[in-house]
Amino acid sequence: MGRILTRDEVLQRIPQQEPFRFVDEILEIDDEHVVASYRFRPDAEFYRGHFPGNPVTPGVILIESMAQCGMVPLAIYLTAQEMELDEAEKFQTLFTEANVEFTGMAQPGDRIINTTRRVYWRRMKLKAEVEMSLEDGTVICAGHLAGLGVPI
Repeated sequence: MGRILTRDEVLQRIPQQEPFRFVDEILEIDDEHVVASYRFRPDAEFYRGHFPGNPVTPGVILIESMAQCGMVPLAIYLTAQEMELDEAEKFQTLFTEANVEFTGMAQPGDRIINTTRRVYWRRMKLKAEVEMSLEDGTVICAGHLAGLGVPI
């Protein structure tokens, strides 16, 4: 019925675009997990006010990046296997819940690695365990995210 998408095909189907795109590359993807990366641009507008003189990436942006690096690509990948691509492209995964604990921070220029593992996928609902770390392996936040595929 459907087919398995490549990492690049999944990346091309992520709907968020600049200046609100927080995923650069999908490093791994299969039915159970996705690993993706993003480098926070030092010139991003939100750093001007958060916090002047000592910019820190806002937690809400970290959660958004977790969703774009993990939830959205995994849902795109799984949906494409369940239906024809022209039908799968009529759905978009919307973020529905988050339970995230912050243990560190990301600053301008930092590259993060986001690892997402599927907890469940059924009826276009995805729940996942997500961990974000800096390139050196320091975990800066982790938790659970959920999303739902809706027709667009």
